[in-house]
Amino acid sequence: QDDEDSATTLCAAPALHAAATSAPPLPPVFGFIRPPGWEDAEPQLHDAFAELMDALGDQAFELPLPAVFDTAADQRKLINLAEMSYHYYPYWHRGADKLGPITRDAIEQGNAVPARDYLSARDMPKVLNAALDEMFTRCDVILCPSAPGPAPKGLETTGDPVFNGLWTFCGTPCINLPLFTSTEGLPMGVQLVGARHNDARLLRTAQWLTDWAAGASA
Repeated sequence: QDDEDSATTLCAAPALHAAATSAPPLPPVFGFIRPPGWEDAEPQLHDAFAELMDALGDQAFELPLPAVFDTAADQRKLINLAEMSYHYYPYWHRGADKLGPITRDAIEQGNAVPARDYLSARDMPKVLNAALDEMFTRCDVILCPSAPGPAPKGLETTGDPVFNGLWTFCGTPCINLPLFTSTEGLPMGVQLVGARHNDARLLRTAQWLTDWAAGASA
């Protein structure tokens, strides 16, 4: 429901708070995936997820991610660059030399993206979501890392988006739970991903896992 979207103005707003605070009818099932880039994640993140999977027992199982997801990060990046070149064109046209080098380089890369490649990339989420729909018949939510390691120190960067950009690309709801702590005392996130249009179920499962983790660590 979105008051600014004419396609949803006649729909009732979902009762997300009520759903999030309700108890699931059955213990949720988590499908753990190793997203592209998993091999480059920090060893302590690998260890943390291995412990979590062991602790969840029969409620969690490893879910293979189809090969079609291997190029998703590149397709998302292509869209980002092409759309940056479109939206920021007035600034680039008036004075590219006044832009920061990172921004200028991204716009110039976007200028070089062929229309056929951009339109093909825009169609990619349909393929990815067809695969996800089948995966969600086997689990309540997908379980995966939020980032390749702990939160970065300082304010220079928000970190590597390799593990969360995938879900932005697919348009699926996702939530980060800072359930792990690194050896440096920094948070490491557990990411839950829900099926499209099923935000309420995702929130309810996230609340269940948060409560379960608090009880397990008590």
